[in-house]
Amino acid sequence: MAERPSRIQALRLAPDRRILVVSDIHANVPYFEGVLRMAGFSDRDELIIDGDFLEKGAESLRTLRIVMELCGRGNAHAVCGNCDNWINLFAPDWENGRDDFVLRYMLWRKSGLLWDMCNESGVDPFELESFSQVKHRLREAFPAEWDFLARLPHAIETENFVFAHAGMRPDKPLRAHTQEELYRWDRFRDLGWSFDRWLIVGHYPVVLYGTDRVCANPIIDRARKLVSIDGGCVLKDDGQLNCLIIPDKSSDRFQYVAYDPFPVRTVLQAQPGSTRSWYIRWGDSRVQVLERGEEFSRCRHVRTGYEMDILTKYLFSDDAVTDCNDCTDYELPLQPGDRVRVVEETSRGYFVKHRGTSGWYRGALA
Repeated sequence: MAERPSRIQALRLAPDRRILVVSDIHANVPYFEGVLRMAGFSDRDELIIDGDFLEKGAESLRTLRIVMELCGRGNAHAVCGNCDNWINLFAPDWENGRDDFVLRYMLWRKSGLLWDMCNESGVDPFELESFSQVKHRLREAFPAEWDFLARLPHAIETENFVFAHAGMRPDKPLRAHTQEELYRWDRFRDLGWSFDRWLIVGHYPVVLYGTDRVCANPIIDRARKLVSIDGGCVLKDDGQLNCLIIPDKSSDRFQYVAYDPFPVRTVLQAQPGSTRSWYIRWGDSRVQVLERGEEFSRCRHVRTGYEMDILTKYLFSDDAVTDCNDCTDYELPLQPGDRVRVVEETSRGYFVKHRGTSGWYRGALA
């Protein structure tokens, strides 16, 4: 397929209005509603949904309709992420052979926008031989939804900010970018680029920039005018949905809130924290199982040789060498009275989050 030109929206903002920015909702309605409550979102604010509000979670069609309703009020604006770009199914250069890939994706994921549309239309995806059988039926059945997706910009710009889902090139005018250049950049921060205006991106969970520790809070790089806000909602078991808060259109005094549903408890005993730890994560998660246990298994990280105990349920297979869920042996430095969010409760303590950072606590909680 040919490279597609991007759609850019120029947004004029009134003074003295907060700008709230979320990204990578991934069809998780409770997290989305939760973070907007925490931020106190109202008609006096501007909301930027910075892409990937669809897919991977359980309620893509419902999320799309919520985003449509919010944008219809006039003070919410959505950016097209790589997970939202389904309108290209109907582009003239779409290759029909790719419909077979789309059907395989639907049957593997068993969720997503097309899956939800099929179910609402009374179509059983498992009875389809090709997505081509139902594609145009879905186009006719959901005209408002498809028209909304077709109008989504791939970036929103203001005088002082650019909101692009994954990134952009600093040596190229924004409007000269292709769609792919705005919604597909992995490890974008590692490119080292700086910008004249603040660039706000999602797409790549910020935890994946860590090595020995796991922190899901936004990364604000003032020297480069770059903010990364993807907190790993849906993609990470301990993920959160971040909301960046910009006080007004001319301010860079950023704040943020983050939502997750984990129960909050109180630390009763001090813990000094790890002096040595490692984070095994997506893309580098191959481990050798040295001793498999019912609850924990002793494993060696294949690339580094680092050994740690991993929850056995995090191992992807029963093989001696396997990939695993994201995990760490980092122990958080905590004091009595600290409030933590409990992700896992085990016989060896708690896997918790404290101020956005995940790790183990071995003491007692109230």
